Amino acid sequence: MQEILVNKLHEYIRANNPELLLALEQENKVTEYLQESVSTADDLINQLLRDNKPASLVEEFCIDELTKQLRPSRFNYIKSVLEEEFSGDFERLSKHGVLTTEVLNLMSVCDPMFEELGFSEQTEDNRHLRYAVMGAIHEYLDME
Repeated sequence: MQEILVNKLHEYIRANNPELLLALEQENKVTEYLQESVSTADDLINQLLRDNKPASLVEEFCIDELTKQLRPSRFNYIKSVLEEEFSGDFERLSKHGVLTTEVLNLMSVCDPMFEELGFSEQTEDNRHLRYAVMGAIHEYLDME
């Protein structure tokens, strides 16, 4: 079960938090992070298995719990705004294979806005945040 959860958590981070994966890779701590994270779910795993929950449900509950602190994804938020509001630039960056790199760069530009406006699952639909991020993306793209 732990190995499955490690793989699922790794895939989740790859898709939603590539900045974390990059930082862990630079420190050669990907495996350590994943194993330590999954070990925090041992009690939950044992409880769910004692309650005769199916393995797929155990995996789902555990991944949900393990990824709470990683949500919402700033990476996916910026990528989504870029795709929806700057579709031509999105396509160009995708075509040149630099979309992920540029979204990671935009994350550092937008981090102060996320902090100031309190980015969370409850506030990710905040239009003020969206406008601020759109402005930052516009400025960033104009500098290219």
